[in-house]
Amino acid sequence: MPDSPYRAAFDATSPMFDSVTPLVWGPAGQSLAFALGLRSGERVLDICAGTGASALPAAAAVGPDGLVHAIDLSDDLLELARLKATARALRNIDFVRADATQWEPPSTAADGYDALACSYGVFFLPDMDISFARLVRLVRPGGRVGVTVWRKGAIEAFARAFFEVVARYKPGRPHEGPLATETYAAHPLRRIETEETLGPWLTESGCTSVEVREFSNHVPATEEFSWNFVLGSGFRGAIAEFDDDALASIRTEFLELLTARGIDSVDATTLVATGVSVA
Repeated sequence: MPDSPYRAAFDATSPMFDSVTPLVWGPAGQSLAFALGLRSGERVLDICAGTGASALPAAAAVGPDGLVHAIDLSDDLLELARLKATARALRNIDFVRADATQWEPPSTAADGYDALACSYGVFFLPDMDISFARLVRLVRPGGRVGVTVWRKGAIEAFARAFFEVVARYKPGRPHEGPLATETYAAHPLRRIETEETLGPWLTESGCTSVEVREFSNHVPATEEFSWNFVLGSGFRGAIAEFDDDALASIRTEFLELLTARGIDSVDATTLVATGVSVA
């Protein structure tokens, strides 16, 4: 996983990724931290931490006697997260560039974490089922596990318009990702994007007492947000090879297509699922 193409993509896009945090990643991360019912003094593992959308509220919830290990492959995203933690005087959180599929708890959590959080990240893990089940086993029996994923149908109108424009510039060359048109049906996200499928999946990963809640979020599709969301998410991988002139044309055509189709908001509705570890 260290050589994952996602690492380079998210390193390159860290400022734009963080620019949409207040409207997308942040609200979902806060919701996840709340759903986990974190308490003072607890130890939390946050994977695919990004710029700290769920790790920072987790650190605030567990207080100075608790700790959070927040790991991600992107150095640039983690550096932004460190700056945020410093600004909020959160000294109980360690941001570590690490591979979630190989992570082993340090001595401060050797007997198991009290909670595991992963916001919008499980579907990027290689061998999603195996990788996540291993992470669940790092949580003590009775500890909590939580994830967020896009709800079925979320982002799709936005994504269809985007990939339609991109296809004009590189016809016949598919892009892989959770919302890419050519690989849509085969992507791991398709197996966990409804309440009826996400709950059983979390159970099969080693959890009981599973609850799945829907977090509704509709973001105005302003020109600034729409293009920052492209550049600050997995969409960026589809346009990484283009030069500045091509990107400018794609941006113009994409924004015009959103307007033509009456897409004035982005459906960022998310499923928030939690369970209790039985490991």
